[in-house]
Parts: sequence; C-alpha cells; structure tokens
Amino acid sequence: MRVHLITNSFRHILPYNYQNRLTGAIHKWLGSNNPYHGKPALFSFSTLNGGHSIENKGLRFPDGARWFISAFDPGFIKTLIQGIQRDPSIMEGMSVNEVMIQEDPVFGDARVFRVGSPVLVKHKTLEERIHHCLFSETIADGFLTETLRTKLANANLPTDGIRVEFMRNHPGARAKVIRYDNIGNRANFCPVGIYGSPQQLAFAWNVGIGHSTGIGFGSLV
Repeated sequence: MRVHLITNSFRHILPYNYQNRLTGAIHKWLGSNNPYHGKPALFSFSTLNGGHSIENKGLRFPDGARWFISAFDPGFIKTLIQGIQRDPSIMEGMSVNEVMIQEDPVFGDARVFRVGSPVLVKHKTLEERIHHCLFSETIADGFLTETLRTKLANANLPTDGIRVEFMRNHPGARAKVIRYDNIGNRANFCPVGIYGSPQQLAFAWNVGIGHSTGIGFGSLV
C-alpha cells in the first residue's frame, strides 16, 4: 500500500541532502512504541518532487512538495496516517496538506520500474571493506536479487524465481554520491527490471530494492 503526500508551499532553501529529515518525520509519525521499530525495513519512500534548484545551494518548493511512502503491511500505513493527523509537520516550515492512499497495482510476472529514490547497493569485499556498487557493474544485479529475496523471506513470502537487474543501457542512468548523516553513499538513478510472480513484484513496489530503503533509498515507481 502507498500513501502520497502533498505539502504546503516551502520557500526556504532545503539542502540537497535532506533524506534524514524525511526519515525523522516518518519515525515521529509511527511513534516510539510502534511494532516496526528495530525490525527489517519493509517500507520505502521517495525523494521530494516539485522542487526548484537555487544556485546550487539547495531546493525550494514554492508550489509544495510531493512524495510517497509505501509499505508491505497496510497497518504500517494506517499507523503512519494517524501520526500525520496528530502532527502533520515534516520539518520546520513544511507540513502535510493532503494525503492520498493508493492500493497495490496489479502486476504481471515482469516489469521495468523507474526509481523514486536512488538505489544503494553495497557489499563487503574480501578485504572486509564496504563497496558501493554502481549500476554499470553486473555484480550489482546479484546483490539486488539477494537483498529482495531476504526481505521476501522476512515477510514469509515465496523467494523462488525472483530476479532483479539494472537497466544499465538506459540513456538517463547515472550515479551520484548521496550524503546521509555526513556519510557519502554512491547510489544509482537507474531503472530496474524485476522478474517473478505478481505477488513478488507488488512486494518490491512497496518495500523498494537495494539497501537502506528505510532511510530513503531504492523506492520504485
């Protein structure tokens, strides 16, 4: 299930690396005693859409921002909406004005998805270093598939037959360093193809792909 949020006009300049603020708002809305705390993140959320870049300083949203949050568990969305109703603020000067719920689409057994937020793929090398894979590296597909399979298992859903791959020949594919809490993450703006059952594709549409979906990476459109 997905919830689309529309905010008020925001004329302050928001720094480009704002994902931690959205993460903070989501956890505020869920509440400190929510059952999702400390568990694998079976949810994802997009970047803010509708912004205008201001002299490479940040973004301004004079017409408001649009973003979405998706989750495998409908109870997550219900709790989230209740939190928004109690306190619609996202950050100083920005609040939720409108909430719209979207049910899961009907999928087939294959789909190319655009990304709603950059995809982070990481693994530990033989030297015990963390490597961030770029979409151009074919090994990234295996890690994307493995991560999604792990999340399917956490949700007690079938894992057989699932496969994820970057559409690396897409003309708009690019990588960018995204900073989160002063840590640089090499992430990917690149469509992905997902192959599996309709149930598995719907699950991916909700929970996202790759690593760190709970802090704003890997959401799908």
